[in-house]
Amino acid sequence: MRKNSRRDRPELPSGRRSAEAHDADTFRRGFVSLTNLALSGVQITASAIDVSTEKVLFSIDDHLSVPTAGLGKVLLLIEVAARLTQRDASAHGLLERTVVDSAAEMGLWQHLQVPTLPVADLAVLVGATSDNLATNVLLRRVGIDAVRARGEALGLSRTFLLDTVRDHRGPDDAPHFSVGSARELATLFRNLAEGAVVDVATSQQVLAWLGLGADLSMVSSAFGLDPLTHLHSDHGLLLVNKTGSGPGIRSEAGVLRGPRASVAYAVTMRFNDAELTGRLAVLDGMRTLGTDILEYVY
Repeated sequence: MRKNSRRDRPELPSGRRSAEAHDADTFRRGFVSLTNLALSGVQITASAIDVSTEKVLFSIDDHLSVPTAGLGKVLLLIEVAARLTQRDASAHGLLERTVVDSAAEMGLWQHLQVPTLPVADLAVLVGATSDNLATNVLLRRVGIDAVRARGEALGLSRTFLLDTVRDHRGPDDAPHFSVGSARELATLFRNLAEGAVVDVATSQQVLAWLGLGADLSMVSSAFGLDPLTHLHSDHGLLLVNKTGSGPGIRSEAGVLRGPRASVAYAVTMRFNDAELTGRLAVLDGMRTLGTDILEYVY
C-alpha cells in the first residue's frame, strides 16, 4: 500500500504496511480500521516490528510522543529490575504505604490489609494489575529522576515517565503520568524480548513481571489467551504486554511470539470518550490490529 500523503489527505494519519509480510494482505484490515477511526477524529500512533529482523511491519505516526497513561510504568519496572539484578541495596527491604502515596482506581494493594510489602512484591502488583499505590511507593523509593535517567541511557528520547499517579492533576503538576512514541515503545519491548534492556537478567525480570498482566482488553484481546494465566506458551503463543488506560486514552505495548514469527508492537489511541460507542470503536480497532499481528506470527 502506498504511504498516504498528508498533503493529499490531511485528515489521514501517515502510515505504512510492509510489502514483505508473510501474506500480502497482512495488516490490511488493521490499516483500514485505524484509518477509519482517524477519519472519525481519533488520534492514532502505532508501530509493529518483526523481532528477529527488526523490519517495520506497520506504522502510523509512530514518531509522535503522546500520552500513554499507565504504560509508562514499564520504565519504573526496568529501573527496579536493574537495581535488583545489580544487587543495589535500595531494591530490597519492606516499603510502607502512606496517605501521600494514595491513588485510587487501578490496583489491589488499596484493598488489602497488609501495610508493607517487599520491593519485588510491589513490582509484581504493578506488572499484574498496574497497581497505582504500589507504583507511587516504588517511585518514592527509586525516584523519578532515576527512572528518567535510565530511560535516557536506553536511548529513549520521546518516551518518559513524568510524574507520580495522581487522582487529580493541578496546574503545577505534570499534565500526564507518562508519554511515549509507538516506535520507541515497540522497540523497547523488542529489546526486552531479546534480553537487551540493561542486561539479560534485567530484561527477563521485567518480562516475568509483565507476563502476569491481566489486561487483555485491547490489541491482545485478539490472541485468545487467558487473561489470568498466560505465562507459558498456549497454542504456540506467548505474550508479554502492558496497557495504559485513562479518560480518552487506550494504549498497549507488547511482544507476541508465535510458531512462525515474533512481533513487538505499540498502539496508542486518543479519542472523545463522551459516548460508549466511541470507546467501543477504539477497542474494536485495536482488536483488528491484534488479529493482523496474530496472523503474522501464526
